[in-house]
Amino acid sequence: MEGLLEAFIALFVIMDPIGNLPILISLTKGMPIKEIKRNVDGSVFVAGVLLFIFLFFGVQVFNFFGIDLDSFQIAGGIILLIMGILYVFGTSLKYVKSHGFNLSVPVGTPLLTGPGVITITIILVKESGILVTVIAAFLTLLATWIILINSSRLYKILGEQWTSAISRIMGIILAAVAVKFITGGILNIIGPLL
Repeated sequence: MEGLLEAFIALFVIMDPIGNLPILISLTKGMPIKEIKRNVDGSVFVAGVLLFIFLFFGVQVFNFFGIDLDSFQIAGGIILLIMGILYVFGTSLKYVKSHGFNLSVPVGTPLLTGPGVITITIILVKESGILVTVIAAFLTLLATWIILINSSRLYKILGEQWTSAISRIMGIILAAVAVKFITGGILNIIGPLL
């Protein structure tokens, strides 16, 4: 199970359930607790379905389009690096639009499983294998569900300042993971030429 902790941390950081607490709370303000739980369940389910589709079939999709995995790893690493930098500076590219009380799709994707999670999932399958990535994905979704189901309680405990601080620390970790992916992809391409 080598690389499981690293895979879990990478997925958890990009899914960023703690950083997404303020967004979820603002979207569910005034909802009954039962409705909030239903939306959290639905959101994590949608995020999980999308994550596992790319986990099992992402490589085949890229092979179909003739995309080299090392090139994708470098490109994905650059995207993750940009996301990490944005987290560090407290900026977000995420946009969520609420459609009535059903938040499963806008929260499940793009908020939880967006381009960053899809990118890193495919890279992790290549680097760590399917089994490690499946376990890491399951643990990430479980941790995300636990955090989001207790969103109001956690946000009261952490407050806006600590929520923001944790999100920025996760941004630094994400940037470091991204640099590792970029350098790994470059080395894989130039290695046979040396």
